[in-house]
Amino acid sequence: MNFKWVKTNKVIKKIFNNLVWDIPNSENKIYLTFDDGPIPSVTEWVLDVLKSENIKATFFCIGDNIKKYPEIYKRILTEGHQIGNHTFNHLNGWKTKTNYYIENFKLCETEHSKLNPKHSFLFRPPYGKIKPSQSKEIRQLGYKIIMWDVLSYDFDQNISEEECLKNVISNTSQGSIIVFHDSLKAEKNLKYGLPKAIQILKNKGFTFDVIK
Repeated sequence: MNFKWVKTNKVIKKIFNNLVWDIPNSENKIYLTFDDGPIPSVTEWVLDVLKSENIKATFFCIGDNIKKYPEIYKRILTEGHQIGNHTFNHLNGWKTKTNYYIENFKLCETEHSKLNPKHSFLFRPPYGKIKPSQSKEIRQLGYKIIMWDVLSYDFDQNISEEECLKNVISNTSQGSIIVFHDSLKAEKNLKYGLPKAIQILKNKGFTFDVIK
């Protein structure tokens, strides 16, 4: 049986307290985030859903995808969403030398700066895997490293669409940062889970905001 850590343990948050796992607030706000885009079709579908629901989210973008699909990236910005760095090539920090990881992070930032006049200073490490040396250097550059409180596992093709939805609605609480993926691998679970999760969470009284 594969163990899936859907809700980040409080002990982990306490140990790695220089990373952002959730955003406490008194307004019942939660934070939808999307990793690995922008790409045609899937990211555009996500943007259509968010627009129809009149909510804003935060997109952690891969630099190579920004370079390939600048118009989709521009649409994310135009529609009022937040943007973050997700490295240029979706690197696993645990398997990458720090100097190369930082170069790749900066290469992604170069693609952001070509199209985005506003600098968000948000970074999410792919797979959530980052060495202390990488984390320290990125934070010294003024970035917040954004992790998550709730992981939908939409990318896992071994779980059902219903399980993906349950992962989100059963574990979200005030201040939660929630991860979905605007990727082809996640598309089936995403398209089932995201609209339903939004409706259920709205009915529970949550409001949605971007990470700042």
